[in-house]
Amino acid sequence: MRILITGITGAIGGALAPELLREGHELHALTRNPHSPSLAQLSGPIQIHAGDAVSGAGLEAALEGVDLAYYLIHSMERAPAIAGQDQSFPARERRGAENFAAAAVRAGVQRVVYLGGLIPDGPLSDHLASRLAVERLLLEALPESTALRASIVIGPRSRSFRLLVRLVERMPVLLIPDWGRYRTMPVDQRDVVQTLSACVQPSATAGRSLDLVGPDQVTYRELIERIRDELLLDRPAVSLPGVTLTAIASRLSAAIASEDAALIEALMQGLTTDLLPSQDLAMDVLGLRPHRLDAAIERALRDWELTEPLGGR
Repeated sequence: MRILITGITGAIGGALAPELLREGHELHALTRNPHSPSLAQLSGPIQIHAGDAVSGAGLEAALEGVDLAYYLIHSMERAPAIAGQDQSFPARERRGAENFAAAAVRAGVQRVVYLGGLIPDGPLSDHLASRLAVERLLLEALPESTALRASIVIGPRSRSFRLLVRLVERMPVLLIPDWGRYRTMPVDQRDVVQTLSACVQPSATAGRSLDLVGPDQVTYRELIERIRDELLLDRPAVSLPGVTLTAIASRLSAAIASEDAALIEALMQGLTTDLLPSQDLAMDVLGLRPHRLDAAIERALRDWELTEPLGGR
């Protein structure tokens, strides 16, 4: 099968590509940066196409003859101002999805597999509302597509996971805002890749939105404490009931973790309620068995240590 991956320089795209190559698929990739160092680390025959979904550049060539496309593009970082154009991340994500869907339809692509985020009951943050808007747009344009709604991904290059690890490493006392009491079900990156790969065959997933979570339900505080324990660090955790201060906390967290402040603020704005599955579970539908949370954290930290040191271990 001829497959296109967008977002191949990201954590999930970079891990999915080798899996698809092992399965014998003809692999193409669309990227804004064809000279990215992360591409040099991928082995195997991958046809790289330079392009940008938000501007529409390069889409026609990348999608030509493609049977299945993985849409793994997210745009939460701050973008440079362009006169007369809305550069907020929801606007950019919508333009990218519209351009991609239209080009896919013109190219005769039958299916897109999209990786978004869990959708809570109640009001949505800009981040999660944008994920849902992209999902609906792609499924409407290509009805045989599949949308996977993932919880926090536990993996060595997952930016949400890396943020939590860096905060645990670098803060002598772990101050947990009010959102620490909310619950979610983090998912092992290996399970995300396995599920995405299984979606190549559309029989059970076509035209559906499915939730992608791990088997363990934890509060965000418990997740932070488990990461701390796996790092073998002595960091007391102190809850701050009623304290949110998202704008201040996100800038402070970004500075501590050396991350993009706009990205961290967008993520933290979504921490206002439980983030739990509400749709059928993708791994159940596909007959796959997820990894437990502690095993996911241990594996992610071990893989991380192969390329850079971690405090405490």
